[in-house]
Amino acid sequence: MTKPWRAAPKAALSSPLTLIVAAVTSLLACFLGTAAILQASAAGGATIAYQTGITCPDSYGPGFGKGNIPVQDIPALTGAVQRHAPAHGFGPPVVGQYTTVLPGTQFNGDPNYKIRLAYRDQAGLDNLTLQQGTRAPGLWLGNVVADAEHIGVGTKPSIQGIGLPPVTGIYRDLLDPPPRWWCSQQSGAVVDRLANDPIDSIVFATDRKTFDDTVKALGLTRLQYFHISFYEPAPTTLSAAEDLLQRSRDLIADVRADLTAQGLGNLVAADVPTFDRSVQIARQAQDNVFVSILPLALISVLVGCAGLGTVALQWYQRRHAQLRLLAARGSGPGALGGLAVAELGLPILLGGALGAVAARLLLGVYGPPGTPDPEAELRAGAVAAGVLVVSFALLALVVAVRAHREFELGRIRREGNRMRLLGYFPWELATAGMAWLGWTRLAHYSTGSRLGNPLPQVDPLALTYPVFVVLTVGLLTARLAWLALHASHRTRIWSRPALQLAIRRLAGARAPVTGVLVIGTLAIGTLATGIGIANGQEAALDTKSSIFVGSNARLDTDSPIGMGTVPMPAALAGTSTVVGELTGTGSVVLVVDPATFTQGAAVGDIPAGDLDALLRQISQPDPKGTPVIRIGHTAKQRPQLPDGLRDAVPVADLPVFPMVGTSPGYIVSRTALDHGQLDRIPKWSVLTTATMADATAALRAAGVFIPNRTSRETALDGLPFFVVSWTFSFVALLGAVLGVVAILALLVAVEVRRRQNALAGALVLRMGMRPRTLLASHLMELGALSGLAIIVGVVCGISVAGLSVPRFDPATFLAPRSELPDPLPFVLTVLAVGVLVVGLAGWIAVRSVRTARTAELIRA
Repeated sequence: MTKPWRAAPKAALSSPLTLIVAAVTSLLACFLGTAAILQASAAGGATIAYQTGITCPDSYGPGFGKGNIPVQDIPALTGAVQRHAPAHGFGPPVVGQYTTVLPGTQFNGDPNYKIRLAYRDQAGLDNLTLQQGTRAPGLWLGNVVADAEHIGVGTKPSIQGIGLPPVTGIYRDLLDPPPRWWCSQQSGAVVDRLANDPIDSIVFATDRKTFDDTVKALGLTRLQYFHISFYEPAPTTLSAAEDLLQRSRDLIADVRADLTAQGLGNLVAADVPTFDRSVQIARQAQDNVFVSILPLALISVLVGCAGLGTVALQWYQRRHAQLRLLAARGSGPGALGGLAVAELGLPILLGGALGAVAARLLLGVYGPPGTPDPEAELRAGAVAAGVLVVSFALLALVVAVRAHREFELGRIRREGNRMRLLGYFPWELATAGMAWLGWTRLAHYSTGSRLGNPLPQVDPLALTYPVFVVLTVGLLTARLAWLALHASHRTRIWSRPALQLAIRRLAGARAPVTGVLVIGTLAIGTLATGIGIANGQEAALDTKSSIFVGSNARLDTDSPIGMGTVPMPAALAGTSTVVGELTGTGSVVLVVDPATFTQGAAVGDIPAGDLDALLRQISQPDPKGTPVIRIGHTAKQRPQLPDGLRDAVPVADLPVFPMVGTSPGYIVSRTALDHGQLDRIPKWSVLTTATMADATAALRAAGVFIPNRTSRETALDGLPFFVVSWTFSFVALLGAVLGVVAILALLVAVEVRRRQNALAGALVLRMGMRPRTLLASHLMELGALSGLAIIVGVVCGISVAGLSVPRFDPATFLAPRSELPDPLPFVLTVLAVGVLVVGLAGWIAVRSVRTARTAELIRA
């Protein structure tokens, strides 16, 4: 006779619905546990990617530098670095050498040139644009001097009668800002002629021998700039960055020890100038995200385990007769718990494994745009394995305890009164208290970023505020629905039989209905909150940087282009505008060009119905004074304008404006000012939608001086915004998972009642009800349940997100205030999914009536 334990996997197929529920519950629990670990690690990887994008490529690893270094000490330093670098996993070092300014350099008989001799290892020539000549040993001269003075290839320069190697190439001068390969060498490799740089050209030696021989021939004893670095691949994970940082420190220590042994311990300053701080910021970002999502992850995993406990109770009830027989034959509670594991263990195992794999494969969809550490992937796998172990233990324990109480103690635990008391307990008051506590902490959430801290301080209670609010509203809605269904037996509207039957079916399944309502409300509310706050932070970063800069890029210039003496370069025409700025009266005054302002400035965030019409209006003369658009008006704002301008006459008020923000200010049209007034404007800026590199190249080609420049990418540190967004993307993920649970719970509830629906449907059809009316009745039932969950969840979620977005803003000192993005797309998507689910569930319910057999109806 085959023992039940050996036949358990096959016997489990007799109830496929239980297998599906067990597998899905295990999948979701393991998915959320794994996703929490991967989310935090990917946040660290995304921060590393962000930091490497703003750091010079040769600053990832160690750097050795010395200003005014003696030439005789260079071989000792380079030799020490070359000896120890391979032991720490570094390739050949890149050496950059730059002499002091060499006046009196002669080209074509003219001895009035001032040059700097330079050399850089490896790809130095590859990162210069050769316009003519070859790579033959010699010197490369910048094209500006070569073209202006007609210096060609083959010219032999000299300094005070000392001959230099011939010019073998003409390269395109490096401009400010230089390409990233040269960003750490800007002080030595770039000539800023518009800033009155005393150097005419940087002359590069094609090889180190040529450089060393030239330095020796000139009798130079010191170099102005000397730099050794390594071009390592950019790390993609936090662990890789920390490993690179540790190897850099070890190399620096060994080089210092080597030089100290030679009596040159103070020869060079060695450090990791930028990336050390970048790794610290990435570690802090990863820890912040992990601490923020940890409470939600624990709650979600516990809910998943509770779901498996419910599956165990359902299995116990379904197998009750068999378990009683086995207990009578001598099987103990442990063996009966093992039978439950034998039946449901395989689907739970497969579901958990699938959940862990799905969490890793879908990380790019729900998580930060970073690569998780391999160690984090192992930890995530360990978490999934731990959840599975707990699931198996819980499954066996629940069945064993129930069997022990019923079969060994000889009594059935009476839980009715206890469960009723749990239902009467006001759980919503407890969650409301937690929400209130989170709200009190949320008000101070972003203060850390104002104190020089690149990331906001983490307060897990503040981050859980939105979830507790949604949970409170969901529990309150469920309690009201429970009471309404309890009183629904008094309803008598048989004139609307479809509606009457829908109400009766809802009242007859109060517990499942209430559970689906709570889960659905929590899912939609959490999803709305997570998406709203995450997208709100990204939109806030985009809007604040646009308003702060004024456009995609802002380049401060001098008067010629502001006055129109130098025309706007053709490459920027149509995408740029010139803006003047006046101060001195307490209000910022911007002088704009009405014809081009909307082409070059960031006007998408200006709340004006027709900005062009307002600009035309302030261009018209007004006998009362200077027509202006008033910005951020306050009671203290005075109409006086600086530099002899007539008092301001406002034609409109706007709350925010590019470059001004929400500060008190006035917008003046340049057409309303005469030439003398324009000439007294001290500061002009070019606002352009072009990239910073293109705008800089175009203006420099036109001879325009650019003392300062900024772009949207560099104006603000985006990490504080991204960390909040990454945190609430996990909240959105939790909402999406709960949404799947709610949909499955609704469909399973309909399928569980298949026999009851079939019998009731067959009876009402025999009594004359049309099939279309029966379908409408089921749609009313399911639509009321889903519609209530959607309405409450959407309203609650959007409201909470709207209140939270400004308070999670890490840069409240910059205008404008963060706002919730347009929720209409989300609402329409939720409505579409709700209609689809209701239609599918209604079809399943009516299908059970049409496919029911006579014997099945008799059993029902």
